[in-house]
Amino acid sequence: MDAQPTAPVPPPGCPAHQPGGRVPLYGPEYAADPEPYYTYLRHYGPTAPVEIAPGVEATLVTDYATALQLLQDSGSFRKDARRWRDLNEGRIAPDSPVLPVLAYRPNCMSSDGAEHLRLRQSISDSMARIDPMRLSQSVERISDFLISQFSERGSADLIGSYAKQLPLFVFNELFGCTADIGDRVFFGISGMFDGINAEKASQVLFEAVGELVALKRRKPGEDVTSWLLKHQTRLSDEEMVHQVSLLLGAGAEPLVNLIGNTLHRILTDDRYAHEGGLIEEAMDDTLWENPPMTNFAAHYPVSDMEFAGQKLTAGDLMLVSIAAANTGPTLSAARKAGSNRAHLAWSAGPHACPSKEPARQIVVSAVENLLNRLPDVELSVPEGSLTWRQGAFSRGLVTLPARYTPVKPVIRPSRQTTTQAPARETAGAVRHEQAGVWSKFLNWLTK
Repeated sequence: MDAQPTAPVPPPGCPAHQPGGRVPLYGPEYAADPEPYYTYLRHYGPTAPVEIAPGVEATLVTDYATALQLLQDSGSFRKDARRWRDLNEGRIAPDSPVLPVLAYRPNCMSSDGAEHLRLRQSISDSMARIDPMRLSQSVERISDFLISQFSERGSADLIGSYAKQLPLFVFNELFGCTADIGDRVFFGISGMFDGINAEKASQVLFEAVGELVALKRRKPGEDVTSWLLKHQTRLSDEEMVHQVSLLLGAGAEPLVNLIGNTLHRILTDDRYAHEGGLIEEAMDDTLWENPPMTNFAAHYPVSDMEFAGQKLTAGDLMLVSIAAANTGPTLSAARKAGSNRAHLAWSAGPHACPSKEPARQIVVSAVENLLNRLPDVELSVPEGSLTWRQGAFSRGLVTLPARYTPVKPVIRPSRQTTTQAPARETAGAVRHEQAGVWSKFLNWLTK
């Protein structure tokens, strides 16, 4: 796997300059401009040796056809992280930043075979019950609330004040979170994503979801948590906690990044700035060229094998580079031929995203409402000064500073027009819990 004389030069600072060195997919250089890394990785062939965090080695699939082969071959490759050889043999530090993402949990993402089908079906059926009209109204209402917090200032960070919060608000409402539970869900997921005391944040999240499950067993409503509990798979409380936590966490991170990355594209590309009605196109272009999840879909070979010309050992960590596959020669040709949805941003195979359409609806509605409320919004700093979050798994901005003509906040909806069960159920709780952002939203709705 040594580079040939005609191979691309490794990106600056890349330890792959040394024989046997692995390409690091972390650090400020990679975060600032990952494309040269993917270009270099392709010279290895369909797969490449990478390091996704200090001391954490992986084989990265960069070729589209090879990625599809791995994602669809559930016989040769499994999702259960308890097969991860380096972790089992003590080569992964207990405080490694990738463990909260890759560690095994009894949910559909970490399961295989019949167990995966059972857990996956409960999610697919429950998410399919979401009413698109209700979802659209929810996103618009939440968007109005968030914009009302900064609309009079004339400037805002569209990541911290908007993109980072909106998906969690939407999920809190869809899953029927009370004020107190929703505040802790928000704290837990935000802390896990930011890597700030991630272990404590994870504990807070699971405890809050446990209380939510117990509440919905006693008092079910028209929400995803209640639908999961009523599903014919008869999930246990432990399974419920892990399924709901997965949906909340794994759903929020991609949506935060996709909203932010789509807004970034619209604000920095003159084509979108001067032409209207291109929000869906901007989102699709973002999914192709700047996907919210870049290197993900962990799999582990069941046995020693040869794959795409490389020898693998049972339990090796395999990741799919969605970003590299999307911008590689194969998909670039498919895209030019007019296949605008062939990308891997939603993954593929049995573990493909089960909520693609609701996710697309949330992003389009969120971006559209922001642009309608703040029609002259523009980037307030040079594009080159923007900073991207570090890490191998996802792609998102740290901040997106913007300016616009100040506008008065949207008038809060009357009590009569508020139809969501969580808001009505928790009106009393709101008066006792004012510190959290979810509480403030419920209070804004019900006053």
